[in-house]
Amino acid sequence: MIEYLGNLSEHLGLPINAARHGLMIDNMIGWVHWVMLILFVGWGIYLIIAVIKFNAKSNPQADYHGVQSHFSHYIEYGVLIIEAFLLIGLSIPIYAQLKTTLPNETDVHHIRIIAQQFAWNIHYPGFDGKFGKTNINLVDEESNPIGLDRSSSFGADDIVSINQMHLPVNQQVMIHLSSKDVIHSFGIPEMRIKQDAVPGMTIPFFFTPTMTSDKFLNEIKGTLREGMGYEIACAQLCGNSHYRMRGYVTVETESEYSTWLSQEAEYLEEGDDEDW
Repeated sequence: MIEYLGNLSEHLGLPINAARHGLMIDNMIGWVHWVMLILFVGWGIYLIIAVIKFNAKSNPQADYHGVQSHFSHYIEYGVLIIEAFLLIGLSIPIYAQLKTTLPNETDVHHIRIIAQQFAWNIHYPGFDGKFGKTNINLVDEESNPIGLDRSSSFGADDIVSINQMHLPVNQQVMIHLSSKDVIHSFGIPEMRIKQDAVPGMTIPFFFTPTMTSDKFLNEIKGTLREGMGYEIACAQLCGNSHYRMRGYVTVETESEYSTWLSQEAEYLEEGDDEDW
């Protein structure tokens, strides 16, 4: 019943759902719209009744006793119950599942994302599965934007790209989000994720993509977004070039993702890392 009434994605113009948790988010959004519709209609009817019943012609003299009925109290109790349902029945369980139930370390792909004006720096740990150290003194906006220390333990095989993120389909991804300068906001609408990037903090969040980029491009044929794949949007005004802070996401099969990692590792061995 909850899923049936909450499934309004197609009617609300929401993007295609491409994440495992997306249906829960969509159901909650659907229920919020139903509740807001009920409140809108209810308060609208109440306003019309109040205007008609208490207009000056019907009440030439003030009634100092006021309304004696407790009916309005019951309506307020009903609104509280509905809001409690949204909070306790939907919001808190979703929050608990997406924020406090951490995935198994062996079953998740870790990726660091360092936001800056006006780009997304994507940092992968390489085949050893561990991130190398970073050093602020090594930061070079052209050749090393995150200050990665290649000589540190686990740093030699790390992969860094700008505005280009690759993800394996049906595999959990843990993003470690931070910022070099101001507050940004990392968002992928189809994945139903959005998280602020705050300077001085590293904020983890995780999700599971369920649709490859090829399938997504096929799904949006004939729409206004035809030909445009997954995009990373900055949802926080972060400066005069905020509009161009856009990244691109490629969701691939596990074998395609491994092939891409191998190719990037070959570029490192050849010393070709100029296009970080």
